[in-house]
Amino acid sequence: MNSDNVIYVTLQKLFFDIKNQLSNISASSLEWLSYVALHAATIPAFIALMTGIANKVPSMDVVLIVWLSLSLAFVRAVVLKNMLNIVTIGLGFLIQAVFLTLIFF
Repeated sequence: MNSDNVIYVTLQKLFFDIKNQLSNISASSLEWLSYVALHAATIPAFIALMTGIANKVPSMDVVLIVWLSLSLAFVRAVVLKNMLNIVTIGLGFLIQAVFLTLIFF
């Protein structure tokens, strides 16, 4: 086996490994961004309500569906021991709870 074949096989393996890592990183990033987007879905309505721009509370079914999906994602993150998602979802719940407290009390 000559050195050209060794280099070619090594480069092929390197490109394969990079491709697999990038797809894994992309999937994880999109998962995290989806949790952030779910949390952000109700924030504009809460801010509008607190500042007096709107006087209508967000629909409870929307809020409950968002919280249910985030709760299930939180349980999944705990089972998988994914600390980034645990912290992100937990922090999002905390922020939304603070907004709800400021609105109702």
